Amino acid sequence: MRAVALDRFGGPETLYVKSVPIPEPEADQVLIRVGSAGLGVWDIGEREGFVAKMYGHKPTFPYVLGTEGAGKVAAVGEKVKDFRKADLVYGLTWGTDPKAGFDAEYVAVAADWVSPIPSSLPIEQAGALMIDGAVAFRGLDEILKLKRNDNLLVFGASGGVGHLAVQIGVRMGAHVFAVASGDDGVELALRLGAEGAVDGRGGDILASAKRVASKGFDAALFTASGEVANRALSTMRDGGRVAHPFGLDPAPKARSTVRVQGFNGGDYWKVMPRALIRKLNALIESGPFEVHLSRTFPLEKVREAHAALESHHIGKMALLPGA
Repeated sequence: MRAVALDRFGGPETLYVKSVPIPEPEADQVLIRVGSAGLGVWDIGEREGFVAKMYGHKPTFPYVLGTEGAGKVAAVGEKVKDFRKADLVYGLTWGTDPKAGFDAEYVAVAADWVSPIPSSLPIEQAGALMIDGAVAFRGLDEILKLKRNDNLLVFGASGGVGHLAVQIGVRMGAHVFAVASGDDGVELALRLGAEGAVDGRGGDILASAKRVASKGFDAALFTASGEVANRALSTMRDGGRVAHPFGLDPAPKARSTVRVQGFNGGDYWKVMPRALIRKLNALIESGPFEVHLSRTFPLEKVREAHAALESHHIGKMALLPGA
């Protein structure tokens, strides 16, 4: 099969498409014919060896990249009960298996790390859903405990987590205000259901926010930090709730009457959050939902794809191994 397989960790120069053996699924694994492999900044960390170091892996080379993806089940191990050949699934190898990666035509994944694709979602989009979808949903549901009619601020609303959070917040009955990046980001947030949106790079956040939440926001999900984020934090009401994924530097800070909570530390993905993924799937099934793919790439364009990760883009991007 064709795969993005490293001979060593390092920069973009290590990225090559090679011919490697199709993996044989073990007893508890499913073999997936990959249709889409999501791309995120974590792929750069994996390419550089950070992920292997973080999880204490001793990887063997060639090392196939790709932490999340989707496709059709090609075979199942003898102990697998929940999946069968031809099922459409999406899954994750993040920190669980240094021998498996989705940037390939086939990947063998432990069945515990695989979920059925919501029927309304194309494979191309499902490949880029699991990591950012889980982060967005956990932030809104478990951490912020978002309620119907809450005024919700999503900061970074045109990014991978943010554009999914806009849609999830709307589905949960909140009034969503989006701080996005660029005119294209604002347009995306409004199309996905935000009641108001502003360009964080040049718009008047305070004035725009007051038109949606004159008494301040009840809840907020931040996916970025910095001076603009601090201005946006001032729009929270006393008693408001703010959540952000760990890893933002500096972490968002608000006045003492606003609760700020980080979540999804390094240990979070050591166990598949199956209950959360089931709830996310059910929410997606309830109506139109989009994992916005601003660009897709064939495997042979993987260097271009990694360069694009570090430039302005909205939503998500993906490799399409069958392209």
